[in-house]
Amino acid sequence: MRAMLLRAQRQPLEATELPQPEAGPGQVLIKTTVCAVCRTDLHVFDGDLPEPVLPLVLGHEIVGQVEQLGVGVDRFKLGDRVGVPWLGWTCGRCSYCGSGRENLCAEARFTGYQINGGFAEYAVADERFAFPIPDDFSELQAAPLLCAGLIGYRSLVAAGDAKRLGLYGFGAAAHIIAQVARYQGRRVFAFTRQGDNEAQEFAQQLGAEWSGASTEPPPEELDAAIIFAPVGHLVPAALRAVAPGGRVVCAGIHMSEIPAFPYDILWRERTICSVANLTRKDGDEFMALAPKVPVRSHVVEYPLEKANEALADLREGRLRGAAVLVP
Repeated sequence: MRAMLLRAQRQPLEATELPQPEAGPGQVLIKTTVCAVCRTDLHVFDGDLPEPVLPLVLGHEIVGQVEQLGVGVDRFKLGDRVGVPWLGWTCGRCSYCGSGRENLCAEARFTGYQINGGFAEYAVADERFAFPIPDDFSELQAAPLLCAGLIGYRSLVAAGDAKRLGLYGFGAAAHIIAQVARYQGRRVFAFTRQGDNEAQEFAQQLGAEWSGASTEPPPEELDAAIIFAPVGHLVPAALRAVAPGGRVVCAGIHMSEIPAFPYDILWRERTICSVANLTRKDGDEFMALAPKVPVRSHVVEYPLEKANEALADLREGRLRGAAVLVP
């Protein structure tokens, strides 16, 4: 099969041929139709996330068709259209797995990090951690839902019932969650890079009532803020923007160092929390909710061999919405 292979972090992905994988017990073999490109892929590529299993096929927003069933598979049949997210396997035995917090399992393995992902013509997935794709979505529309959507949804739930919601970093996740938030009757305030007028206009097209630079204060206090950009200095900025009792949710798997800040901006019961990975419950809930909104992903297509270009465009902020690779 054709694949884009990461042999060493910070080195370009290599277009290569690999043996087509086989589905093991409890697994499905998927013929990849599309795979979205996530900022987490960029963190693995750039070395922000240490010790991936190399050589590695990146990609954890996979949509494709089931082509082979491993022994014991009973959730899917041949030809089913499925999606594969970041969380690829958990032990099922620890206290976290037993209490609905499998996203915190110490033995968890992740697609495109310890498990080969979707920057290839085929991928293998544990049937427990694959989701049926709603008929309402094309493959291109569905791919960004599998991480940008799912992590965004978990972050939105963590924000509680906030009516005035700030979104810091208006990329793939924020452009999906802005739509969900507006559907839920929330007011959206979007924060972008300084001078990125195009991103601010994009946010307003998707329902944000205000958009501005992340260094600007919003026109009124927020009930909660979600930080999608992996930029630590946004934490104090968001704390200053939220009202007493407000919450700041850090949605990324990696963030640059958070600078020291005065206690005064945390005081009056403001809180900071992080969101780690996702659960299958998140997937089931979001896949049921997304068609009701309905979520419409803004995607930019790249052929599989242009994966390095897609990563570079993501790093430099040249994308509006999500990059999607098409093998």
